[in-house]
Amino acid sequence: MKKVLLTAMMVAMSVGMIDAQTEKRQVVEEGGTGPFKSEVVGDASCPGFTVYRPQNLKEVVAKQGALPVIVYANGACFNNNVEMRLLLSEVASYGYVAAAIGPYDEADVMAQWRGVLKSAYPETKGDVVMANGEKILPMTAEEKKAQQEEQARQREQAAKAAKKNKKAKQPETPPFRTYPKMLLEVLDWLTEQNAAQGSEYYHCLALDHVAAMGQSCGGAQVLGVAYDPRIKTCVMLNSGIGDMEMMGTTKENLKNLHTPMFYMIGGPGDIAYANAQKDYERIADNIPVVMLNSKDGHSGTYYEKYGGNYAKAVVKWLDWQLKGQVGQSALFLDDEYLKMKFPEWQGVRKNW
Repeated sequence: MKKVLLTAMMVAMSVGMIDAQTEKRQVVEEGGTGPFKSEVVGDASCPGFTVYRPQNLKEVVAKQGALPVIVYANGACFNNNVEMRLLLSEVASYGYVAAAIGPYDEADVMAQWRGVLKSAYPETKGDVVMANGEKILPMTAEEKKAQQEEQARQREQAAKAAKKNKKAKQPETPPFRTYPKMLLEVLDWLTEQNAAQGSEYYHCLALDHVAAMGQSCGGAQVLGVAYDPRIKTCVMLNSGIGDMEMMGTTKENLKNLHTPMFYMIGGPGDIAYANAQKDYERIADNIPVVMLNSKDGHSGTYYEKYGGNYAKAVVKWLDWQLKGQVGQSALFLDDEYLKMKFPEWQGVRKNW
């Protein structure tokens, strides 16, 4: 009997039959700087994802109306969204519900970023200071050498193990791997919850105002599902497909675009820079696209307080594209305004 009940629950969860059930929550950076303090939520009916939303959701919707939706894919296509926690929390505080790939996790955001920044220090940027005030310094020559030696040792061990286990059964897909369709799956879940009378999200979501957003490898996942007519805009953070094939996505997917595109890139020091330039050139003449470049490298400003300037740019784009706030378009269409707000940034656009 227990097995039957467990199986029934798993089937129900897989098809979204269970109403939303918040079981864990946290508040990051006092809930952000927006008009609606945000929270990070783990939901029992959607265990593979984390939701970023305003606190007192029903009250906010009663005052403001249904909220636009964001589906988000992680850098490195990891099954963990902690590195983007500051940005997503900040965006949610401006009246958005964001569902990010990866289960709810209370890991230390700064601990996650410390190692990333040390190993990929943005040389085009000045001081690197995290949200907690900690200053990160670039690796010394000795640290770089030690890192390279450790990486070489690990490669050698992996090669030996592969040779030894050549005939052994291939391992299953690592748990950190994700896939593009997950963005549509969580959008399906949100759609079901919005229609279910017993759900926390009942009539809270503006499902005709949906953005797909991803960082680095997550951007490839966004391009992989950008054909979906429910998606009204795409946000590519430190990402571009170029001539690569990643997560089943290639430059051919650019032909499926049907919505305005925003690329936020970290300048020539960003590993995604060249690919993003190729995307920009290849995007068809009927697709509006904006590309902004900063000097922050591949790590953007996600580790800075409230997600830094990247979060500010994302909020302005979403307010324009999903809420119709035309005044927010100045950052993307007016070079003088861009120079005034972010003097070191460069912007290009086409098809507007």
